[in-house]
Amino acid sequence: MKKLFHSNGGLVLLIAALLAVITLVVSLIVSGSDPLANLWGTVTAPFRQAGAALSNWSQRTFSDRYQSEYLEQEVERLRQELAAMEAKAREGEDAIEENKNYRELLKLRQKRADLTLENATVTTRALSNWESSVTISKGSGDGVAPDQCVIDAYGNLVGVVDEVGLNWASVLTVVDTDIDMGGMVARTNDAAVLEGDFSLMTQGRLRLSFLPQDALLVAGDEILTSGRGGVYPQGLVVGTVESVHDDPSGMTRYAVVVPKADLDHLRQVFVVTSFDMVE
Repeated sequence: MKKLFHSNGGLVLLIAALLAVITLVVSLIVSGSDPLANLWGTVTAPFRQAGAALSNWSQRTFSDRYQSEYLEQEVERLRQELAAMEAKAREGEDAIEENKNYRELLKLRQKRADLTLENATVTTRALSNWESSVTISKGSGDGVAPDQCVIDAYGNLVGVVDEVGLNWASVLTVVDTDIDMGGMVARTNDAAVLEGDFSLMTQGRLRLSFLPQDALLVAGDEILTSGRGGVYPQGLVVGTVESVHDDPSGMTRYAVVVPKADLDHLRQVFVVTSFDMVE
């Protein structure tokens, strides 16, 4: 038997394969199916599965990409809307600030009818150990000249015009070391000299020097410009006394004065282009 299988093994295998095929065909016929259709379906099944998987992947990828692009567009649209809203808010704030400035200017002009004022905007600041100045948006073309006083919207002294261009001017603030003008204690009428001091400038302070020894100053006393010499107007508020000290010579006293104007946050100022002399 073994010898017979050995010599005719190929034939036996061929007969077995044919029987398997005949059995498959008979089975398909008995079941009522189309043999070729079923065979084609069997062969192509892996390809159909691969196609379906590729289709699902493509749909997911397209959907994800579409959603990503949609979200990016939405973010950009919201950014543009936010920028537009912020611009409108700034316009509203500027309008409110401008109206406030006009109201304060009206009050100031009513209060100080002796002053001719030119409004200006602070464009830059130079505050250091060596100087304290601001640059404003008005110059010689607007009647601004050196040695004119500059005040804020409340009538407080900001400083004195130093240099002038056609449409700009540099203003030394009241704490700058080059400031030197007559001062007066509002409560007692004691006269003295307002001047900048290097050691005080970095602290945002200035000196009221050459006070009489018997001057009765106390912390909180208001200091005004005296108008002495006729160069600067009288009665501008400079600041308040913080402390009183004896001069090293022992002959006079001096006071440390805190400016009333907010020098660090100035936006709108007014140049006193002319004023009525007070005898």
